[in-house]
Amino acid sequence: MTIRTIHDAFCQQAKAAPEKHLAERPGLDTLTFADGLSGVGRLAAALVARGVVRGDRVAVQVDKSVEALLLGLACQRLGAVFLPLNTGYTTSEIDYFVGDAEPRLFVCRPEGLEKLRTDMPATVAVESLGARADGTLMELAQGLTPVTEATVLGHDDLAAILYTSGTTGRPKGAMLTHGNLATNCDALLAAWRFTDQDRLIHALPIFHTHGLFVAANMSLAAGATMIFLEKFEADTVLDHMADATVLMGVPTFYSRLVQSGRLTPETVAGMRLFVSGSAPLLADVHLAFRAATGHAILERYGMTETCMITSNPHDGDRRAGTVGFPLQDVEVRVADREDGTALPRGETGAIQVKGPNVFQGYWRMPEKTASEFTDDGFFITGDLGRFDDDGYLHIVGRDKDLVISGGYNVYPKEIELLIDEVPGVVESAVVGLPHPDFGEAVTAVVVAEKGATLDEATVVAAISPGLARYKQPKRVLFTDALPRNVMGKVQKNMLRDMHATLYKGNGVAETGSRTG
Repeated sequence: MTIRTIHDAFCQQAKAAPEKHLAERPGLDTLTFADGLSGVGRLAAALVARGVVRGDRVAVQVDKSVEALLLGLACQRLGAVFLPLNTGYTTSEIDYFVGDAEPRLFVCRPEGLEKLRTDMPATVAVESLGARADGTLMELAQGLTPVTEATVLGHDDLAAILYTSGTTGRPKGAMLTHGNLATNCDALLAAWRFTDQDRLIHALPIFHTHGLFVAANMSLAAGATMIFLEKFEADTVLDHMADATVLMGVPTFYSRLVQSGRLTPETVAGMRLFVSGSAPLLADVHLAFRAATGHAILERYGMTETCMITSNPHDGDRRAGTVGFPLQDVEVRVADREDGTALPRGETGAIQVKGPNVFQGYWRMPEKTASEFTDDGFFITGDLGRFDDDGYLHIVGRDKDLVISGGYNVYPKEIELLIDEVPGVVESAVVGLPHPDFGEAVTAVVVAEKGATLDEATVVAAISPGLARYKQPKRVLFTDALPRNVMGKVQKNMLRDMHATLYKGNGVAETGSRTG
């Protein structure tokens, strides 16, 4: 299929099969596509009543609900710009986003309504939306005549702004167009053979690209049914597998499913596809899942600014530790970090991407936008990687995570893979910390299995035969858990901050052994 906008594709599906289930909400009700279409019209009317017009931003910080998805479609109907915000953002962060994006309307949780109405600038209207189809926005919508006519939009019109995490400098608003979302959805529907016959277990948050612009958009555009869960719980997801066909998740989903002890070929008999993304999937989890179920998890690669970039094949070898091949119409190259020249297969460099999936730029940051693109139009992702001899892309790490020790480049992923194979290790993260002699010292932070006894010397001895001396960790630290963001990505900046003074003085302030 060829999608013009996600809203148009959804409307086509709703008119073709109005009684089809759009979302089944365990413990709540079931919404049909006709219900969804009606809801979009009413919410669009509520937006108009609050002064929203084409081009206005609508900021949304609410708990997960189908109505929040319908609100996004209502924005598209009017040509407004949807601005989903992480539910964990603090008051000061929200103040920044409001000052930067200048939304016409801010939609919040019901419990935060009165305070926000007091605190918000006079130019920003505030309404609420709850997880049970409650809140003032829904109340307003009920009494209005639905907006049925959609604004005519082109591929270059702005659809959404998603703010990056801001781990380096202030957060940046990535501007995504209707073309970005539509063409990427088209590519994923084709790549993953996703149709109206699919039943997706949706357990992801919807303020993030994965849950919103991959899982939800694909379901809305294809006319598939979502088994719509408020959050991920292994037992709940397993209970619904008998009635589902697809699960899209982050690596944590799969590690917890493996640990549950309930995974069997019989449990997943009706499932056809398991997709993982948003953070690297450990090879051990990939192999353990396959051994338990007979299914190979399909790992893919994307980011806020580009939507999805590559995917392991639906039909073919899904290789652990790789993110597959570029999606249709997407061009990916690995380039030298210094001069930008394309590198041959097997060599590690900066991952750059070009195609209809790549965002329009950063909101009100023209200089930052320009600095993130090459002269020939490739977006510099900030990731490091390499293509193997068969064309599969391997992600080595973030450019900012590259460790330069004694003048040598050290790629953390290479060391992490070796440490993760050491008996008793659950996972690891390697960072560079300030060092008076080497500039940066390679440092490993390790999570040990419960009951395992590990020390620094054991880990270093196990990995040393496979590493040049300059790559070997100067220290191995132990922790109960690695810090992660809501999508499961290890926050290496936090590790660097926590241990920034490790090599000052005698450099032995940290414990070097661990009994899990």
